Amino acid sequence: MSLALVAAVTGAIALVDMPSRTALELAVFLVTAVVVSLLAARWRRQALASSRLASQQAALRRVATLVAQAVPPAEIFETVTREIGLLSGADLARMERYEEDGTVTGVAAWTRDDGRRLAVGRRFALTGVSIAARVRETSGPVRVDILANASGPIAEEAQALGIRSSIGCPIRVGGRVWGVIAASSRRRAPFPADTEAQISEFTELVATAVSNAVSRGQLAASRARIVASADATRRRIERDLHDGIQQRLVTLGLELQGVREAVPSDRRELLARLSDVEDHIRALIDELREISRGIHPAVLSQGGLGPALKSLARRSGVPVQLNVGAVQRLPHAVEAAAYYAVSEALTNTTKHANASVAHVDLEVRDVTLRLSIRDDGVGGADPAQGSGIVGLADRVEALGGTIAVTSPPGEGTAIALKLPVESLGPR
Repeated sequence: MSLALVAAVTGAIALVDMPSRTALELAVFLVTAVVVSLLAARWRRQALASSRLASQQAALRRVATLVAQAVPPAEIFETVTREIGLLSGADLARMERYEEDGTVTGVAAWTRDDGRRLAVGRRFALTGVSIAARVRETSGPVRVDILANASGPIAEEAQALGIRSSIGCPIRVGGRVWGVIAASSRRRAPFPADTEAQISEFTELVATAVSNAVSRGQLAASRARIVASADATRRRIERDLHDGIQQRLVTLGLELQGVREAVPSDRRELLARLSDVEDHIRALIDELREISRGIHPAVLSQGGLGPALKSLARRSGVPVQLNVGAVQRLPHAVEAAAYYAVSEALTNTTKHANASVAHVDLEVRDVTLRLSIRDDGVGGADPAQGSGIVGLADRVEALGGTIAVTSPPGEGTAIALKLPVESLGPR
């Protein structure tokens, strides 16, 4: 009974002893007090429900914003787990992912205090009593009371943390149960009846985040495969040119030289014509070598990034200050991307920048290749105007890297490139 109702009844009892009050007046007063009390209690319940709904909607908006911004899934997992823990009045909460081997791994956890928290990154067998096991069995929301004699690794962890009850809902991705979100309490009082519905609102956002991450990963892998395939084709064409046409031209030139040497010295007109043909063959070989370097430089495959960049610097139409240092062999895709970045930048500098010098600095630090190319030219370069930087950016981004171009008018052009090395594996 509410305090207002108690007060009304107490007041009514007091009025009974007052002869000036009639029974009708007493009844009217009592009914009015009861109605006001009931209306006040209803208003408080509605206000509380409205406040909870507002909090839930605000939390959903925060998570939806993170999903829309395509932040890393781990950040979304942590945010969702915290929001569910707070909204449900839990003491602890955890998100878990089901593994192919029948175990479950904690991917995020939250606790209301600074005490011991549920494990993250640890795999648990789905034996004994647990939310994860029940959700895997039923594919639906479940509630579990943790008894003192419950068995299983998850139940034992819950007992050690003082958890008395838990509630959880499945996360479905692509038509299958991907994981589970569980809220746990150290109190005996049950979770509110609408807790499952609250959690389910968030599981849909988590599923969207997981699906988006998988799609982005598949797209990145597809782009990387395309780059690798194109580079392999370039290398094959370069080898075919070098081992085929180029070698045949070299052999033809040597044979022609032998023929010329066998011609009598008094046949000056014939000797001159043979000499001209030799010159044309040598020019053709040089042109073919230049084409081969453009398709794929042999020095890059044979010697690595250092010798290849030195070769570019020697052939550049603008003096180049090169700072490479001792760079070990890197994954071929990384070496190729760095090489073509320098090649494209030096070509643009020579053609458009009116620069007196270009600087190329390269280092590998923290499993990341960092490349800087800058000149002291006129600046004002627009990467979108057919400079080749757009295609280069596609190559770099396909490998998980970043590229930035700054070119204020009158202040030269600078290109900064970063590429992950470790994640791309060996050559």
